[in-house]
Amino acid sequence: MTPITRRAVLSTLAATAFCKTNPAIRHGTVYRQAGRFAGWPANNGLFHWGDEILVGFTLGYYKQPERDGHHIDRSRPSVPAFSRSLDGGESWKLELAPDAFAAGGGTECPGMDFSNPEFAMTIRTGGPVKGASRFLWTTDRGRTWKGPHPLPLFGRMGIDARTDYIIDGPRECTLFLTAKKENGKEGRVFCTRSTDGGKNWKFLSWIGPEPAGFCIMPSTVRLDKRRLLTTIRVRDGERNWIDAYISTDNGSSWRYFNRPAPDTGHHSGNPPSLIRLRDGRLSLIHGRRSEPFGMRAHLSSDEGRTWTAGIHLRDDGAAWDLGYPRSMQRSDGRVVAAYYFTDSIGPERYIASTIWDPGK
Repeated sequence: MTPITRRAVLSTLAATAFCKTNPAIRHGTVYRQAGRFAGWPANNGLFHWGDEILVGFTLGYYKQPERDGHHIDRSRPSVPAFSRSLDGGESWKLELAPDAFAAGGGTECPGMDFSNPEFAMTIRTGGPVKGASRFLWTTDRGRTWKGPHPLPLFGRMGIDARTDYIIDGPRECTLFLTAKKENGKEGRVFCTRSTDGGKNWKFLSWIGPEPAGFCIMPSTVRLDKRRLLTTIRVRDGERNWIDAYISTDNGSSWRYFNRPAPDTGHHSGNPPSLIRLRDGRLSLIHGRRSEPFGMRAHLSSDEGRTWTAGIHLRDDGAAWDLGYPRSMQRSDGRVVAAYYFTDSIGPERYIASTIWDPGK
């Protein structure tokens, strides 16, 4: 047995042992390779078509940092990558992103059909203009991609984009993005909308006041025709948490709603993954960056007005450098979450999964 295979087996055995007390939770491996750093699915997006799932992440090389930072070798190249599952997250296959993802420039978007059943869009930082972000899109479930196309700067010093959007028609889509604050630091969340298939994007509204620390990385669901609920990663000094904001006028204005996750740990905390379950409840998953390191979930049965205390999906993380989940609900009702993780088997950061039954 090779070291890589043995590590994968040991990791699976450790996760299985950890879950014996709760058979409703199972952990797996999406991508793992000795000597590599795989991270940040929340930046890149998770897309699904029935039980076919595609999750994006950054693939680099592992390096122990001199200080308490991410365990990635910044002197070596990192590339965007995907893993695909055709069976609801039970098994996965690596797919490297096409050359379009490495393109430094960008062309104007010719217009997209958001209603295409095999459509997906990923929104990323970087582009031909300093501080800009860009987007790419697919109409064949991520097997090929078009773009990149630049996003406007919206009059800000920079846009730190990650993937969070709501589609409302063949030509209408709302993006939820993070802008630089007035002092040039990250960040403040806002939303922008296109009604012409992505050719043009109009600033819609700020979500909350400019913070002293940062408010970044939203995850959003639509509650009904007029109401949107977004959850946001917040940092203020050494404190980190997740706040919820609600709009009752389809994104034109927002008000503070509540705090679903009062503490996401140290090291700047962790972003949320918010989805609406088919029975109407909401599921919010995030990483925990204080001991015990791991993944937490919160449920709401009243459209986000109240939330359960953090459900411990796992507590076996070996260090703080983990999380950034994205999630979906598969056909049997179970929730699949993908995130990056580190455990006692080896130092590398890998993409892990949790398949969780949220009950009724």
